[in-house]
Amino acid sequence: MFAVLTANALEIPEIFGDNMVLQQQTKAKLWGWAEAGHYIKVTTNWSADEYIVKVEAEGSWKVEVKTPEASFNKYSVIFSEYKTEPNKDKKTMAVDTKVSNGVLIGEVWFCSGQSNMEMPLGGFWNCPIEGANETIAQSGKYRNSVRVATIPKVGKPEPQKKVEGKWEIPSPKTASRFSACGYYFATTLADMLNVPVGIINCSWGGSCVEGWLPKDTLLTYPDGLTPVSPNDYHQRMVMFNGMLNPLAGYTIKGFLWNQGESNVGYEKQYIERFKTMTRLWRKMWNQPNDKLPIYTVELPPYWYDDVNGTQGADFRAAQHVIAKELENCGCVCTSDLIYDYEAKQIHGAQKRQIGQRLAYMALARDYGVEGISAEAPEFEYMEEVDANTEEQAVIAGTAVEKNPNAKGKVLHLYFKNGDEGFDRLDNIEGFEVLDAGGKWHKAIVWASSAWQNVKRQGCYLTLACPEVKDIKGIRYCYKNFILGKLHNVRGLPVVPFLYTKK
Repeated sequence: MFAVLTANALEIPEIFGDNMVLQQQTKAKLWGWAEAGHYIKVTTNWSADEYIVKVEAEGSWKVEVKTPEASFNKYSVIFSEYKTEPNKDKKTMAVDTKVSNGVLIGEVWFCSGQSNMEMPLGGFWNCPIEGANETIAQSGKYRNSVRVATIPKVGKPEPQKKVEGKWEIPSPKTASRFSACGYYFATTLADMLNVPVGIINCSWGGSCVEGWLPKDTLLTYPDGLTPVSPNDYHQRMVMFNGMLNPLAGYTIKGFLWNQGESNVGYEKQYIERFKTMTRLWRKMWNQPNDKLPIYTVELPPYWYDDVNGTQGADFRAAQHVIAKELENCGCVCTSDLIYDYEAKQIHGAQKRQIGQRLAYMALARDYGVEGISAEAPEFEYMEEVDANTEEQAVIAGTAVEKNPNAKGKVLHLYFKNGDEGFDRLDNIEGFEVLDAGGKWHKAIVWASSAWQNVKRQGCYLTLACPEVKDIKGIRYCYKNFILGKLHNVRGLPVVPFLYTKK
């Protein structure tokens, strides 16, 4: 990976090796190890600047290097070790030098979580990635614009300083190993921004959020260091120690997170622990704004031993609570990205759409790309109306025949990010209403729009349930396994929700 001129103590983490991607127009953090008291000089071929630092007593050093605007130029970074400060004596010769070649300057994102982030384009046993063969075959198109570093799964009881993980160039030979979710995010971003994109995939299938937290934080919780199960991937703090801690500080644009299945049933604790984890990571990365974005993936529908149960739905709701309460956080909805036959398959095949939706969120929020719809429709509020006088159905400005269910009292449901309407007018499935006895009933729902005689003009949904006279609550796709089929006009699915009257 490196060009080694001599065999002295200079050591650089693999993540700073050949083909790395550095975040553009920042002070990129670089670090390593050498003999205490020696000096390290870092130079690049994109600038004449020199960065010189003295090695600390424990043998570590770090510098911050100014990076230029993103381009497809391939650069080199040279690390040199000296016994004395090189600027003081021009005759000083380096005792060791290492060179990283093929360096790109662009956008860098850090991916983490469990198996649905880890899942490579090549898939798992009996778990394919839809369209993977085509993606892998065409991966060479991104050889100059995308790089992926995959961190090996290493669990440790104590925080580590070093971990392997080299940057790879997309090709049919390498791409099958890449995180599918991360790769589709990277290629979408690279296409839209026309800059190089680097993805660091630091994930472990089956890991719980506690696996990515340090010991001192975990000891403040009632369950402390108690593992969820005896499995290695359910151990607490070991991913933090062995995989994440050695990478903390690598200059990035933001985090992508796809995890939660191993914490289902504990959504209340998860909300606070995920917030704690994010704020801790931001502090560890210590970048100027201290508010690095983190974009998460809603858990896909899954049976969880009972397709009609709600523990999975409760957890998804918690994820959206986090997205609202945690600064600079978002959650992409995946209620539609599952097939009927995948009820017992926790690794859904439709990863391209997940990566794209994460990219749309980043493009809209962090890169100021206008015109992209990135936020899914979310229920805001409802109002009860008399269908005989107030219910309307207007399509493209022309009144159409009223829905036969528009009789008596109906509910108007209003959604954020649904102002322009939905992808169907009727046959809308997944809505239920709660009666006074606590029983749920299937509701009849159709899309409506109006520009007069209603409290809020525009598009909304109308809900009717003739057999329930006193509706106490409504819900949409609020079960462990149910396919969300309703989207806004940009193809983003309606977020599952539960609402009960207070």
